[in-house]
Amino acid sequence: MHGLISKAIQSFLQDSHGDSLWEDVALRSGVAQLLGPDGFEAMQSYDTALVEAVLATASQLLVTPRESLLEDLGTYLVSNDRLEALRRLLRFGGVSFTDFLYSLDDLQGRTRMAVPELELPELSISEDGPGRFILTCHRCPGGFGHVMVGVLRTLADDYGALAVLEHRGSRPTPVQGTRRADQTYDELIVIELYDPAYHAGRSFELAVPEAP
Repeated sequence: MHGLISKAIQSFLQDSHGDSLWEDVALRSGVAQLLGPDGFEAMQSYDTALVEAVLATASQLLVTPRESLLEDLGTYLVSNDRLEALRRLLRFGGVSFTDFLYSLDDLQGRTRMAVPELELPELSISEDGPGRFILTCHRCPGGFGHVMVGVLRTLADDYGALAVLEHRGSRPTPVQGTRRADQTYDELIVIELYDPAYHAGRSFELAVPEAP
């Protein structure tokens, strides 16, 4: 797994729950023994099983279901000021939440332009009636759909839209000869968009603000 993802999980746990929680997670999951006190490095790659051990340990220590933890991670990724670059990458998808949803088909390509070595799952969006969309995360790591629910819920508010999102389950993709930790899934998210302009939303400009 790319170090950017692994490091984001570590930063989320540290920023949201404190360094002591991360130190406990790192010790119990084996990260401290394998990687040392600094944990993950953004430009390295790591065994998926190690990252899964981090998530399982954090879920146990926080007494939080893995799915809820992953949704909180998704919220963190697009709301933390230190990760403004990711929010900007996503907001370039359109001027409204509806435009943004349609742009998700191209997110994989846009991400590769920014970080060529980062492989995001393929996403596809389809309409399922007025104001109702189905997002499919193809061949993604288990739980990636829950991260997307957190991302989308936060961005809906960011755009000022009133939307309800629901993770509708996953099914394993047919892959032969892989470890359980490397199994991928197709995960479905239902998006009910009730009002694309429910409130003013958060300000956003295409141009990067100049440093003072």
